[in-house]
Amino acid sequence: MRYGNLRRGGSRAAMAAALACGAIWAMPATAQTVTTPPAADTASDGGQDVVVTGSRIDIGGFDAPTPTTVVGATELRLGNRPSIGQVLNDLPQFRATTTPQSTVANTSSGTTTADLRGLGSVRTLVLLNGRRSVGVGDLNVIPLPLVERVEIVTGGAAAAYGSGAVSGVVNILLDRKAKGLTLDAQAGISSRGDAARYSADASWGTSFADGRGHFAIGGSFTKELGAFNRDSRPNIGSTAVYANPTYTATNGQSAFILMRDVNFSNASPGGLIVSGALAGQTFNPDGTLRPFIFGSPRTSQVMVGGEGISSTDEYPMSAPYERYNSYGRLSFDVADDTTLWVDGLYNNISAQYLFYSEVARGNLTFSRDNPFLRTDIRNQLVAAGQTTFSLGRIFTDYGQRVFGYRRSTWEGGIGIDGSFSDGRWKYSAFYSHGESRDARSYQNQRITTNLANALDAVRDTSGNIVCRVALTTPNTPCRPLDVFGSGRASKEAIAYAFTEAYGGTNETLDSGGFSLRGEALSLWAGPLAVAIGAEARREGITSLDIDPVSRVRGFTQLNFAPLDGSFSVKEGFGEVSLPLLDAKGTAEIAVNAGARYSDYSNTGGIWSWKVGGTARLFDDLLLRVTRSRDIRSAGLSELYTTLTTTFNTVADPFTGNTASTVRYGGGNVNLTPEVAQTFTAGVTWSPGFIPRLKLSADYYSIDIDDIIVAPTAQDIVTRCFNGQTSMCGQIERNSANAITAIYATFVNYARLKTKGIDFEASYVLPMSDLSSNASGQLRFRALGTYTDTRTSDDGITVLETVGTVGDGAAGVPRWRANASVTYESTGGSVDLRLRHVGGGVYNAAVDISNNAISAKTYVDLGARVNVGPFTLYGTVNNLFDLDPPLTTYGQIHYDQIGRYYSIGTSLKF
Repeated sequence: MRYGNLRRGGSRAAMAAALACGAIWAMPATAQTVTTPPAADTASDGGQDVVVTGSRIDIGGFDAPTPTTVVGATELRLGNRPSIGQVLNDLPQFRATTTPQSTVANTSSGTTTADLRGLGSVRTLVLLNGRRSVGVGDLNVIPLPLVERVEIVTGGAAAAYGSGAVSGVVNILLDRKAKGLTLDAQAGISSRGDAARYSADASWGTSFADGRGHFAIGGSFTKELGAFNRDSRPNIGSTAVYANPTYTATNGQSAFILMRDVNFSNASPGGLIVSGALAGQTFNPDGTLRPFIFGSPRTSQVMVGGEGISSTDEYPMSAPYERYNSYGRLSFDVADDTTLWVDGLYNNISAQYLFYSEVARGNLTFSRDNPFLRTDIRNQLVAAGQTTFSLGRIFTDYGQRVFGYRRSTWEGGIGIDGSFSDGRWKYSAFYSHGESRDARSYQNQRITTNLANALDAVRDTSGNIVCRVALTTPNTPCRPLDVFGSGRASKEAIAYAFTEAYGGTNETLDSGGFSLRGEALSLWAGPLAVAIGAEARREGITSLDIDPVSRVRGFTQLNFAPLDGSFSVKEGFGEVSLPLLDAKGTAEIAVNAGARYSDYSNTGGIWSWKVGGTARLFDDLLLRVTRSRDIRSAGLSELYTTLTTTFNTVADPFTGNTASTVRYGGGNVNLTPEVAQTFTAGVTWSPGFIPRLKLSADYYSIDIDDIIVAPTAQDIVTRCFNGQTSMCGQIERNSANAITAIYATFVNYARLKTKGIDFEASYVLPMSDLSSNASGQLRFRALGTYTDTRTSDDGITVLETVGTVGDGAAGVPRWRANASVTYESTGGSVDLRLRHVGGGVYNAAVDISNNAISAKTYVDLGARVNVGPFTLYGTVNNLFDLDPPLTTYGQIHYDQIGRYYSIGTSLKF
């Protein structure tokens, strides 16, 4: 395959660069340092200083006003997830928008992103050890085995970290001081015998030069085989939104209904005649006709049941992939207060599997004189006075679209960290370069002109069956295609009418920065802490080799398009923390403010800022509040994509029918930055009379204006119906008023608002508190998010999406929560976790009779046993095998795989 050739060249270059740099660990985050209290010791840091992501201030004892959630060693291993992205998606603040289960038949297949608040993954900034890194938008790039902890800022942080930190920041911190050798191997499989996974990883770290130097390196391999039989789970199969057959405008029933086994009623694998005297007849493999078995109810496009199939039948439930990660870091203390470091990263993920078959939905027209038709069929057409007929064909025999991709990411960086004035001032500087190469291909695609020529078959003067164009162009490569029955086409005709599309992109990131943090003045209530710095980066994207058919848009459906462009940005930032009151044991009050100016080469300059404050009362109670202006500049694909093609089934409220349609998208170089106004207020209580207990609640409100969005196909149709006439011009219909195409480029056109409350509780109970002879400890933790509202407003229609939890809608549950209890001792651990996802409706914007979706609470179990240097472990996720709700494509809220087992072993010495 073409993408395979791209892979081999790209892998060699990327691996060489990665080895030259040493594999990756990035510079420490230039954030504040705090001593984590025991109750919050989720990272098992033993009370040592840790970097917290909510601010650039870097002095001991500083309380950040921005709420931050820490995911430590205990949480990282719960559920034995295969990637850091899937670990994060278990948390209630995240929506699993893009995962191997939710992107099973599009070009994002196999990726996993972070989407805080369900505001879109582009509004969550992901950092690797405190800095931007190419490709980390796909969290599969991050090597999970060496993740020490993850710090999640659940509020706007653009003033500290720049564009993209609108809904928050995910800072993934790797273990930069790993020592010894660790080996690990594991495997997993669902209770239905599919979705098998196995992986292996190794890491090694050592100090040298009397502890002044440190080197660490590691690698991992993961292979997921995927799950393909959609009928093996309840409520999945070929489910679709269907026009309610009993609906009338006056009977009070809903216009649509979610139904299973919804299939094409105007196409079949052998070819279905849809017009004239022979309508309803399908071709057998030998070219004869028989009555097609229709389902009921039925429209001209789709039906329920019958012998038909749909593209959805062929979508996998979980996309397969094969992934390699390698990384490493070398650091050396050139002086007691100065450290130089170099790092590098390499990641490669690939897959090849069936997307779905090419299909012509009743739109192929043939003459009755086509020589591939049997004589008896031709005679019936003659007797009916019919010169042509229309046919629908699903090309399962030779038109199965096989998708292949290979994504390779590498990055190298170099930097320095140091301090002066007895450690009162600290500085950091870095430079990094990274590239992310994404090569893709689709096999067996229809070439529009070639297929039309191949289907127009005639006999030449010698009685041979040829393409009609051969009568005037004898040297044409066209070969006639027989579609009247499965498996009847010649190899030459297939090769002429179907071929492979290929293309891809190479994305680059050059980034550098400098920061200085310290104590500027000693004031009445403590030091005035400041942080200043400057950063610059250039982001670019170029197209890989594109097939010649795509270049002239010659494929009927999916054509690769060029994607080339770049922008640069120069930024300066500053932050200050002013203590106002320091009455130890009674009250400590401080205010915090920061600002950043960003000068973009394509949109000009823009400010982001924050102001906040904290009040610590009686050592137990911490009050915090922030107000910020956050920004997000358009990304490369939003700016420079020339054309994208996706296929959707939409409910058409104008006709009361559903329609399978193509959606064309593209970029827009005139996009302006999004601007968000964010407010957070919270309280943390760690009562002294209950040691190691921590309770917190944080209110958030995010209001984003001029959001950059490419509306979904259903969104465009719904908004047109609701009176937004500009959307109506983006819908193309045929003479029967059926939707045939929808056009949707990226635009600044709407407002997105959300508000809610995050809750957290944690407690560590040493077993010795219960009995002096008991060992180990119990660790309790609960996280919850209540979303009060999430609305989009285009100036005409306000859509509330809280409680819209269908897989085809962009909403969030009102409640999400998880709670875990873990017993830990030197001999091992046992954990129990509950994951709750609230219910709601499939889509509040569409009138569906069975719209309701019930809440789900999943139970996960895990255990680990330590035997000398070995650790044996196992997990069972979704213990009670809860059924997913009706699912048309891929779930983003609920588990669709079912009960899942995994086991593994690790060795450390």
